[in-house]
Amino acid sequence: MELSTQDSASGTDVSQLPPIVFGSSALGNLYRALSGDAKREIVAQWIEHAPGKVAVDSAGKYGAGLALESISKALSQLRVDPADILVSNKLGWRRVPLESPEPTFEPGAWVGLEHDAVQDISYDGILRCWRQGCELLAPYRAQLVSVHDPDEYLAAAKNPSDRQSRWDDILGAYQALGELRESGEVAGIGVGSKDWRISQQLAEQCDLDWVMLATSLTVYTHPSELLEFIESLRLKDVAVINSAVFHAGFLTGGDFFDYRKVTGESETDQSLIRWRDRFHHLCDQHDVTPAQACVAFGMSPPGVVATALNSSRPERIRQNVTLCAASPPPEFWSAMKEAGLIDPSYRYVG
Repeated sequence: MELSTQDSASGTDVSQLPPIVFGSSALGNLYRALSGDAKREIVAQWIEHAPGKVAVDSAGKYGAGLALESISKALSQLRVDPADILVSNKLGWRRVPLESPEPTFEPGAWVGLEHDAVQDISYDGILRCWRQGCELLAPYRAQLVSVHDPDEYLAAAKNPSDRQSRWDDILGAYQALGELRESGEVAGIGVGSKDWRISQQLAEQCDLDWVMLATSLTVYTHPSELLEFIESLRLKDVAVINSAVFHAGFLTGGDFFDYRKVTGESETDQSLIRWRDRFHHLCDQHDVTPAQACVAFGMSPPGVVATALNSSRPERIRQNVTLCAASPPPEFWSAMKEAGLIDPSYRYVG
């Protein structure tokens, strides 16, 4: 797909991401179907409250392309200039006809879909995903692209030979993305993975512009090896976007930790609950909300330029934007270290 000069993404500076990136899985009907009016209002709130350019994270997997369609429709209805929005499209899943009572990918997660999705990761496959994404987003375009959850693609390997083949597929996909960047069709390429070690391997073999972390750099978990990786990215001017800093909402009071329900029946669950109780107690003592602490900690290492936050409720958008500017007092962080809730040697807070 050829782009005219005015459609080129080459003018986008990846290093100038705003502090919040708006997640869009809700626009793909994750867990519940939203009306067109509700989706338009979510997008309208992005526009109203974004600190600068609106940055959105989406994927062909979200509702089998429905999120991308919903973004395009809402932006068009709101008459948003394409130059005022930055879209990141995670590639690797492609829309196909729905030939069963419900979609075959992630059964039960997506509601009211009219299409199915299949994984398509390879040199040619990622270009198919890219072209379809362009069609679904038109007249808007994705300036940032990546391979969606390469760690999960590798984890599905049946044996070492299959894993190597899948790794070659991923490298082929990044070759294609690199060519899109070289031609000016996209501004930057990156990776988003729940397993940061896979991102580290890709950063060693591919020329990336950004890395998205998920459930790995949080107030609850922040291994020193990951911090060293983040610092290595900073030294190479690779931007880091943090996400899933609430561990699927558990740290702020939800029932699920990384999408597993915490019942309290195991010692692991009891340990999680005790940690959260002590965390909330210190938050109350220092007039800090758990959400503020989670976002501030996740953005504390140099090199972390933004946090991705998702909401299916329009009235929460403004609050999410505010979270990215929160700055809990040093006394709070000192108390967290003294309580053993964060690593005492963690040098970016307190």
